[in-house]
Amino acid sequence: MPKISNFTVQISTFAHVVFGQQTTDPNEVDALNRLINYWNLRDKLNITNDPCIQNATWANEKANPRVACDCSGNTCHITHLKIYALDISGEIPSELFVLKELMDLNLGQNLLNGSIPAEIEQLSNMQYLSLGINNFTGPVPPELGNLTKLIVLLSTISKSFSSNNFIGSLPTSLGKLTSLQELYFDSSGVSGPIPQELANLKSLQILWASDNLFTGKLPDFFGTLTELRTLRFQGTLLEGPIPSSFSALSKLEDLRIGDLSGEDSSLEFLRDQTNLSILILRNCLLSRQIPDQLGDFSNLKELDLSFNKLSGQIPNSFQDLASLQYLYLGSNNLSGQLPGNIIGPNLIAIDVSFNPLSGILPQNFLKVGLSINVVGTSINPNNLQDQVFWTFEEFVLHNSSSKPTSIAESFSVKCGGTDQTSASGVRYEGDFESMGAASLFTSSENLWAVSNTGNFISNPNGPQYRVETGSQISGTLDSELYKTARISPSSLRYYGLGLKNGRYSVELHFAEIGMDDSQSWKGLGRRLFDIYIQGEVVLKDFNIKQEAGGSKKALIKKFDANVTNTIMDIHFFWAGKGTCCIPYQGTYGPLVSAIHVSQVSDGTGSSERDKKRVGKLVGVSVACVAGLVIISSVFYLWWIKKDSPKHMRIYTDSPRK
Repeated sequence: MPKISNFTVQISTFAHVVFGQQTTDPNEVDALNRLINYWNLRDKLNITNDPCIQNATWANEKANPRVACDCSGNTCHITHLKIYALDISGEIPSELFVLKELMDLNLGQNLLNGSIPAEIEQLSNMQYLSLGINNFTGPVPPELGNLTKLIVLLSTISKSFSSNNFIGSLPTSLGKLTSLQELYFDSSGVSGPIPQELANLKSLQILWASDNLFTGKLPDFFGTLTELRTLRFQGTLLEGPIPSSFSALSKLEDLRIGDLSGEDSSLEFLRDQTNLSILILRNCLLSRQIPDQLGDFSNLKELDLSFNKLSGQIPNSFQDLASLQYLYLGSNNLSGQLPGNIIGPNLIAIDVSFNPLSGILPQNFLKVGLSINVVGTSINPNNLQDQVFWTFEEFVLHNSSSKPTSIAESFSVKCGGTDQTSASGVRYEGDFESMGAASLFTSSENLWAVSNTGNFISNPNGPQYRVETGSQISGTLDSELYKTARISPSSLRYYGLGLKNGRYSVELHFAEIGMDDSQSWKGLGRRLFDIYIQGEVVLKDFNIKQEAGGSKKALIKKFDANVTNTIMDIHFFWAGKGTCCIPYQGTYGPLVSAIHVSQVSDGTGSSERDKKRVGKLVGVSVACVAGLVIISSVFYLWWIKKDSPKHMRIYTDSPRK
């Protein structure tokens, strides 16, 4: 670890009373000033006298950098140090560990690197520690387990040691932190089994653990941590089932589990979690029926059970979910009719796409501001009256119940932007409408459609499903083509409609314009998502910035695919991986700039294997507002494997595991 030298102490360290106040430990004063110089903070924290003087501006709780002290004894000691989001770099120097009375240390959202020194155990009075969103490497030091006074292994938004580049397993010594109430290690790089010793953290209330390479089964012992209010395990390598012991977690308010492999899970553990506000069990191999008792969860605002194997009917008890705003049940095996009574007073979006549901869309679904997606169902929306007014943004095809005529040989989309023609002469049709949290839009000529599912929770910029930049995009003659993009927090799909059957070339255009690659903590974000074409995975854990060599750099990925039923399905899917909160909360999920699909003129026809898929797609997306014109939608696509069960497995390969 570095040793700071060549510094002349600027403060007289002899003991005397200044304005009736004790002086600060001279060793701490010396160490603090060395830290200030090492991290080039003199212009922000130019302490030229005792750092613990009364009413110092840098001691204010909102100050950054912040230095605060405890002067209750004969000598003042530095107890709080915050250097937050100021892009300090370098390793943690040994001078930090001279400040042995530190209770609150926040070095989050910077560019610190190297390993966390074992000497951190010397800060034995530490209660609040944040090292998140940095470039730390190496293993998580087991010496952290000796900080037994820790209450929160975080401070402010830069959580604990989240968003770093550690290697190896979590140390078993973390089980000694029995006073710990909050622990955040999402996107930290750790791997391997979750230590059984974490079962000792009986005071734990918040645990974020998503986007890590954890292996083995989802631990049963988490069901014994009955103080838990928030639990997140998305985008790991963990296996199901979800343990039945989770039924004891009656204080849960936010539960997010996703992307499990292994055995199927059921929802039987959901019994007494009536405090839940957010329940996301997405892509978890959930099977069986949705239990009626979910209707008792009166605090639920978001319920996401999508991309599972749930069967049976949607419970009528959902009518009692008066607080519900977002309901996602897509890509399951739910059958029967859509209950008309599940539209509550606060519902904003409902997605039941890709389920064998049938019947007529209930009239009360024509609610002002409601966004609906029934793509991939047999629900008939034709009962909608011509006098119903819909927002122009909410779109789609023109009331046809048959497949589009198979005449097209190509389609091109400028995702999130207006019409553009490339340098090579390709005309990209604009896709600039405002999409909602469960939306479907088709082009004016019915050549393509796009659907979005998902809600950016806690995004300070509100519900946005497109992103743009004014910066130039390098590596291309078509910079304008990449300055806008579609984004999604969950599932973004583009469909080519009415295509001639045959072999097609698929060009996907990308440029990372939502995350920086600057020499700042804002450049530490990682966007990962999966891409499926015609139900087959073509890219797993795709990282635009990494493959393009930086942000705002053009990247084209090319693939071949067969069309056998006049429809092309291109699916961008977030599987819980990548950072969630850099440069701000809700920065994650798939992003695409443009799509160009054209038939290959090599005479290649569909193979026998390709003939296994046929299907239909039905969709409607509505948001009713008086004064705007009606646009209705119906179109068909339903992927069904030849060997699928009789009740119809609508999702063949992606992304259900």
